[in-house]
Amino acid sequence: MRIAFVSMYTEQLRADGATRRMRRVSERLAASGHDVSVLCAQWWEGEVPEFEQNDVNYIRVTETPSAPKFASKVPFALRRVKPDVIHATNSPPTQVTGAKTAARFLRVPVVVDWWAEREGDSSSACKRAARGPKRVIAPSQMVKTDVREYGAPEEAVRVVPESIDFDLVREAEADDRADILYSRHLDQYANVESFFLALAELRDKDWRAAVIGDGPERAEAEQTAADLRIDDRVEFLGELPPEEFVPIMKGAHVFAQTAAVEPFANDLLWALASGCVGIVEYQARSSAHELVVNCDRGARVTSPQELADEISAAAGYSQESINEEFASFDHDDVLRRYEDIYADAIEDYGWF
Repeated sequence: MRIAFVSMYTEQLRADGATRRMRRVSERLAASGHDVSVLCAQWWEGEVPEFEQNDVNYIRVTETPSAPKFASKVPFALRRVKPDVIHATNSPPTQVTGAKTAARFLRVPVVVDWWAEREGDSSSACKRAARGPKRVIAPSQMVKTDVREYGAPEEAVRVVPESIDFDLVREAEADDRADILYSRHLDQYANVESFFLALAELRDKDWRAAVIGDGPERAEAEQTAADLRIDDRVEFLGELPPEEFVPIMKGAHVFAQTAAVEPFANDLLWALASGCVGIVEYQARSSAHELVVNCDRGARVTSPQELADEISAAAGYSQESINEEFASFDHDDVLRRYEDIYADAIEDYGWF
């Protein structure tokens, strides 16, 4: 299958949840034998109009990011690629409009992978982006609700979660350096303060904690731990690849999820699969609670005090290093869901 991804931003140019998701999916599709192109703003050096990396062909639409210019040029780039299906990311939403223009001439369906709106994405442009595609893919029920509110019909929206390497979870050895974990990019939405406030309530208990992740708010997080006088029991491990953080999750007992914004809580998914008891502090713009709704080893709370109480209660759970309930989130299983959506969209193709 010839699949053309349309995304002005790529992870190499602007790393965030949306671009990381697009790169993972595009590279796995290419590894599975599909012909995959990414139409984007140029992120590589030199004058060459195309650049191949990990079997994915990146095609320059514009030299630098410019939403209006990109949207106007992407139909011509798509005509040259001649894909069987167009996979567009939702932001900037004008690129979806450009993709739909090309799709009418090429007579192929557009699938939009909706992660989150970025600053500058207007409500009217998002509505146009949500209403036109044959299929819209959302990572969670929360994001599906957002897309439905923009006008996407119920029957067009499919939930496809993030994925993990479940074979790695099965095979990794446990590293028991920490009892309680927090893991996420430490940005303005990390809300690691709630995690530390809960730990401070448990000073009289015997525990070791670790924070996995890095980012612009790391220094402030370290200072908060020091101010609460728990820094001697909290280890900051920085950014780690799955091969290094999975053993730590398998050796831990509790994983706390407190981030304020999370279209999909991928770190929580890894931790639950690795046997952790997952405790989620409910946040209006986070979908994390969806992963523990029907999970025997999970709980939802609404405050640091409740989080502390649930961490204490988690002592009643057995120590586990794998949870087979999450095997369906394996990379291969989730990739097949994308392939099925493409095939379904092609079969159901009609005029927009």
